[in-house]
Order: sequence, then C-alpha cells, then structure tokens
Amino acid sequence: MHNTLRIATFNIHKGVTHFNARFSLHHQRELLRKLHADVVFLQEVRDEHSEHSKRFAGWPDAGQIEFLADAIWNDYAYGKNSVYPAGHHGNALLSKFPIIQSTNTDISAHITEERGMLHSVIEIPKWDKPLHTICVHLGLFAHWRRQQLLAVTDYIRQHIPSDEPLIVAGDFNDWGTRSGRIFAENAQLHEVFEHHAGRPARSFPSWLPILRLDRIYIRGFHVKHVEVHSGPRFLKLSDHALLSATLARAI
Repeated sequence: MHNTLRIATFNIHKGVTHFNARFSLHHQRELLRKLHADVVFLQEVRDEHSEHSKRFAGWPDAGQIEFLADAIWNDYAYGKNSVYPAGHHGNALLSKFPIIQSTNTDISAHITEERGMLHSVIEIPKWDKPLHTICVHLGLFAHWRRQQLLAVTDYIRQHIPSDEPLIVAGDFNDWGTRSGRIFAENAQLHEVFEHHAGRPARSFPSWLPILRLDRIYIRGFHVKHVEVHSGPRFLKLSDHALLSATLARAI
C-alpha cells in the first residue's frame, strides 16, 4: 500500500522572475522534477499570454501546465481565475495519480483581485478513500483573506467528508499567523511546518525568506519530513520559495 506521499507547493510567478526580467519556466520544471513529488500545488500559472509567448524564447505552445506536467505527472488540473486580453492565469495541480474530479470555485473578495480555489479528488491505488486537495492563492489584504478562509472552510464542511484525507496548500499571503491558526482550528487541519517547527515556514522573498506566506495544511496524515527550498538560486526562479513535505497516511 502506497502510504507515503511526497507533495510540494510553489508560486511560480507566471513562469517569469521578478519584474518579468527573465523567463524561468524551464528552470522551474527542472527543480520540480528533482523533488520527485507525487502531487504539486502551483499558483500563478499563466497558461496563456499572447505577448509573453512572443517575447520569451522557449514559451510552451501547449501552455504552462502541460509543459510542467510533461511525462512526469500523468494528470493535471487547472483553475482559471484571472482573465485579461492577453491571456489568463490561476492555480494548478500536478498528480502522478488519476484526478477523478476537479472543481474551481471563485473566492474573490473584491472586483479588483480575482482569486479561486481548485479542489481536486485523486484516486490513489489501494487507498480505501480518495485524497482531496485544495490549491489556493489568497488576497493581498487581511480582511479579504479572512473572508476567503471562511469560504474555504465552508466549502470543506459542505463538500469533503470528514473521514477522507485532505491537503490544502498554496500562497496564503498571510503575513501573521493568527488567521491561519483560526482556519486550521475551524477546518480541523494541521499546518506541516507549524507541526515541526512551531511556526509556518519563511518563504518570501525566496532568495532570503523573511515572511511566512506559503502554507501546507493537512488532515489524515502524519508529517515525516518538511523542507524549504530557497536561496540565491531562486533569483532565477521565482520570488516565492518552494515548500515540500513527506506525509504518511494516518490509518
């Protein structure tokens, strides 16, 4: 029975570095492949952009998600959140196991900022219950985030059975830790880095992380290992660090 699951979450900054200076999607794919993650939560995936596709050499014809998934992750899901004349971006999930259902829900708290949560149901061989994943990218202002976390909590209560394993991960944009703790308590989840080190991981800016913006919340798992992937090399990758965790299914 495949009880151990390796996961990662990464805000890829639309496949370009800070200030759109450099196209970094190829380097991001290389980094993700080296992690050997079973499931990857991605934010700010720009699946189409007519201007950038002309400006940057090597822009994938089929879109960023298919390019990142390639031959490594057999299944992927995409939640289109922000649409503009040149293209669109949103959250995505890569999975080595079959995604049997995927739902993208609008949780925008304001007209100026389009946000969504991508709920995917994954069938893992020999598991008696499916794995539920929710990939999120929350708003920039605290009162928007509180509203969005309430929406995620309500969604979990209504749509995900309490006895089925769940992972909620992504860019929470949460500068403090209070709202995250309230969310974890209300949704009966545990944050993996908080479990190991007492606080969520420092993940922003990626080259010298100070702020604890990215999170991985779990239910139905034990935490075996957590890691923050950051440092100077991320100047060529993204402004967010990549977080990974190895989880064991709680039986």
